[in-house]
Amino acid sequence: MPIDQAADHCGVSVGMLSKLENGKGVNLEHALRVMDGLGLTMLVVPKAHAALLEQAAVHAAKLDKNAARERQVQFDE
Repeated sequence: MPIDQAADHCGVSVGMLSKLENGKGVNLEHALRVMDGLGLTMLVVPKAHAALLEQAAVHAAKLDKNAARERQVQFDE
């Protein structure tokens, strides 16, 4: 999706989305608006738990990838 369409979809300016995309400082309200517009959420957890959540996310991504592969095999049959 082009950046102008993404910005419009998220309710922010192209400049704001560009700043966020390039790691520049933006306020939290705009960052959350973009995340919401892209179907994302932010989870704030203690640093001590971050590694466990990262491992869980990797595991979930592998499960999703395997499920997609299985659906493709069923579709091809």
